[in-house]
Amino acid sequence: MSSKVQRQQAIARLIGRHAVSNQPQLVELLADEGIAATQATVSRDLEDLGAVKVRVPGGDTVYAIPELEPQRIAPEDQLRRVMGEWVADVRHSGPLVVVRTPPGCAHVVASALDRSGLPGVLGTVAGDDTLMVVAEEDVGGDELAFRLRELAGIVPPAVRR
Repeated sequence: MSSKVQRQQAIARLIGRHAVSNQPQLVELLADEGIAATQATVSRDLEDLGAVKVRVPGGDTVYAIPELEPQRIAPEDQLRRVMGEWVADVRHSGPLVVVRTPPGCAHVVASALDRSGLPGVLGTVAGDDTLMVVAEEDVGGDELAFRLRELAGIVPPAVRR
């Protein structure tokens, strides 16, 4: 059994090595690596990875995962979905916001935040299960942590009983 992160890493690797033209082909390639996934799951993974179809010489189209481009913006609903699915806790100290995720998921959340254009985010640094988000000075860590909790659907620590 593989985790979502492992499956998505395999998808990215397979797309880099093979001319993958459709989702059923990708499901088969994953199965060849011992990873069971439905077409619906693969479809969501491709969306999470930002995969696009590109035309190759000969006229065929294949999946590609573009390099991270700062101008590429993640829609807010995609950011909300990523945050809601993978963010376990959000805390702050000064301009620094610490976001906790399940093991292996911090980079996905950091990438979504970096691409979101969310006001107040100066940048992110991701480890395995923790990422640090640096708040812009005029927004501050308290306000940014509040926004991130809201996106993730997390009740603030002071409200929990």
